Amino acid sequence: MGLDLEYEEGQTPLNEEEKEGLLIKTITTHAELDEYEQLNIENAIEWLIKQKLKKETILTDHFIKVLHKRMFGKVWKWAGEFRQSEKNIGVKWINIWHDLKVLLDDTNYWIDNATFPPDEIAIRFKHRLVNIHCFPNGNGRHSRLMADIIVESIFKKEIFSWHSSNMVKADEVRKEYIKSIRLADKGNIEPLIKFART
Repeated sequence: MGLDLEYEEGQTPLNEEEKEGLLIKTITTHAELDEYEQLNIENAIEWLIKQKLKKETILTDHFIKVLHKRMFGKVWKWAGEFRQSEKNIGVKWINIWHDLKVLLDDTNYWIDNATFPPDEIAIRFKHRLVNIHCFPNGNGRHSRLMADIIVESIFKKEIFSWHSSNMVKADEVRKEYIKSIRLADKGNIEPLIKFART
């Protein structure tokens, strides 16, 4: 029996080759997958707590990949590796490296020049990172954790609350999150910042 996944709005479907990267072959449903991924993410957060992270470490493609591998490496063989397939969201896979470098350079500039307030810098980074869509899956959760790391480790502020949700279940909170992402896509970042702090 294979992995049979049903996707909510805003989730990225995996292709068959990516599904074959599942390390726990007893998983057959999305609910089971979510459970194992959440356990893996909790382990990644425990690892993060022990790190002394600086801007020079955080704002690198290396750290972005390491964090994704820490979050999903016990569930997916391809965790921490940039995708090599086209998705329903994101840049063409061959542009990931370039677009990510531009984002990292922009974010360093924003921080060094106080272009935006700290929350806005973290959320702008998160929004652009998820739109690049570096990985086959887990981009939303990864980008939210990156925003938390930026706001806490670089700006020494409280992490975001994200409505106390991981946003994997289709409910009103996820709908509000998707709506705020779509508004940010059109240039209005404020609802996403507000959502992150609520």
